[in-house]
Amino acid sequence: MRTAVLQLNSQGMSSTKLYNHIRVASKKGVEVLLLGEYVLNPFFKELEEMSLSMIKEQASHHVKILKELSSTYKMTIVAPLVIVKKKKLYKTIAKFSPSSTSYYHQQILINYPHWNEEKFYANIIAPIKTPLTFKVDGFKFAVLFGFEIHFDTMFSELNSKNIDCILVPSVSTFDSYERWKRVISTRAFTNNCYILRANRIGEYKDTEYDWKFYGDSVLYSPDGELLNHLGNKEELMIVEMSHSEVVHSRRSWGFKEAYTKRSI
Repeated sequence: MRTAVLQLNSQGMSSTKLYNHIRVASKKGVEVLLLGEYVLNPFFKELEEMSLSMIKEQASHHVKILKELSSTYKMTIVAPLVIVKKKKLYKTIAKFSPSSTSYYHQQILINYPHWNEEKFYANIIAPIKTPLTFKVDGFKFAVLFGFEIHFDTMFSELNSKNIDCILVPSVSTFDSYERWKRVISTRAFTNNCYILRANRIGEYKDTEYDWKFYGDSVLYSPDGELLNHLGNKEELMIVEMSHSEVVHSRRSWGFKEAYTKRSI
């Protein structure tokens, strides 16, 4: 399975880079492409100052463009997107395939005093449900927001789904790259699946903080090993993943078998 991460800054209403990079990815045989958080929208702190009408216009514009690109290049595109419904904002991941579009609403949102998405968005606080999953040529994907990867419950929901790769768009900052690598490596190993993470780049400053989004998009193997990673610049990372490697890892370590024996 040939998949790609497109590591970008916030694009606003511009679609030029999306067109250019996706065209290149298509020529390289990419079937699934992942974007980071707040690439199609400005960063959360900037959204707090924007009108609903402007946010809605941006979302509509990018939905139209990505539907067109997905159809034209026969590619599945997975991209976080802030949408407006009934004058409320929802933080979602949109999956654009050549034949359909699906949305996954983030279930656990960050809620720190300096970064309170849970308060800002209208996403429902409810018992955890299984995240969005989908197949491309028999290869099974799931999607999780970066913050959600910290919670065991999210992985419990996916345990019976035989996921080959978890796609994780993120917006990590504050020099947290080493911690993120440890978390992703552990999750990939204990769940014996690939984890492909797309982190955005760029910078946002307010009166208190300097938010530097450092990139470092990564691919970890089902054995928890780092296979590919990017720096802190705009880049397209194309990776290869194998279902047989997932199966081999699960048989070797036996974690899934031990869990299945004990499940009700």
